[in-house]
Amino acid sequence: MEFKSGFVTLIGRTNVGKSTLLNLLVGEKVAAIANKVQTTRTAIKGIVNRKNSQIIFTDTPGIHKPKTKLNETMVETSFSSIPDSDVVLFLIEATSTEIGKGDSIILEKIKEAKRKTILIINKIDLVKRQTLLQLIDIYSKEYDFQAVIPISATNEKYKEIILDEIEKQLEPRTCLL
Repeated sequence: MEFKSGFVTLIGRTNVGKSTLLNLLVGEKVAAIANKVQTTRTAIKGIVNRKNSQIIFTDTPGIHKPKTKLNETMVETSFSSIPDSDVVLFLIEATSTEIGKGDSIILEKIKEAKRKTILIINKIDLVKRQTLLQLIDIYSKEYDFQAVIPISATNEKYKEIILDEIEKQLEPRTCLL
């Protein structure tokens, strides 16, 4: 029997929906959600057990320009989780029209770590299809993602799509039954 397991990091700028997505994927509220920036201050773990896999998620603080020592530590926590991952979920907002400075920095850290990365474009309910397609094109030219998944993190229908894609990217482990 083939069994897969691995660590998945959710990373992105502040308020892109990382915690909302983690709660969706885990199936319960494990991360606080608020309209306030920097609600997530430390890495939060969540585990999903499936028939043929176990996925351990790490929700990280949002990437932003740090102005205090606390903020510097939060950003470093986020970046340091990338090399420890088997798969990275890089979240961006569908309302973006370009790769901003924060997202460029995240992409550089992903490139340095050479991790399998899935681009999650959140809040697709806020944009027209053409805008979304342009954004996919911009990011796809910048990095070779394993997959690009447009979603609304508040909609349950995306849960299995994302989990299936993550499972596809994980390496098989020996399972002794």
